Amino acid sequence: MAEDRTDWAEDRTILANERTFAGWMRTGMASLAVALGLKAVFGDFEPTWAAKLVAQVFVLVALLIFWAAWRKSIETQKRMNEHDAKAQPSRSLTVIAVTLCFGAVATGAVLWLL
Repeated sequence: MAEDRTDWAEDRTILANERTFAGWMRTGMASLAVALGLKAVFGDFEPTWAAKLVAQVFVLVALLIFWAAWRKSIETQKRMNEHDAKAQPSRSLTVIAVTLCFGAVATGAVLWLL
């Protein structure tokens, strides 16, 4: 009975890890939204490079969040053993993180060019 409870706790941790990963991805996307919002608010700001630089800081923060979330999620997955729950494959987490990183870089490039 105690072994079953331990297995279930590990399964809950696997699922919590996935929820945490998703939460950090949302936080990174919110950082990109702040960058876009800053560009919209300070569009006519002079010097323009200053507003663009501040927006780029939030793009960089988004990239750091995506990378850190991916790294920590993969580390946690490696430590856990599945029992009844099936974890998302680490490849799926990697694809999501890489796609959002490419999107952040593209957003940063567009913000700088505008």
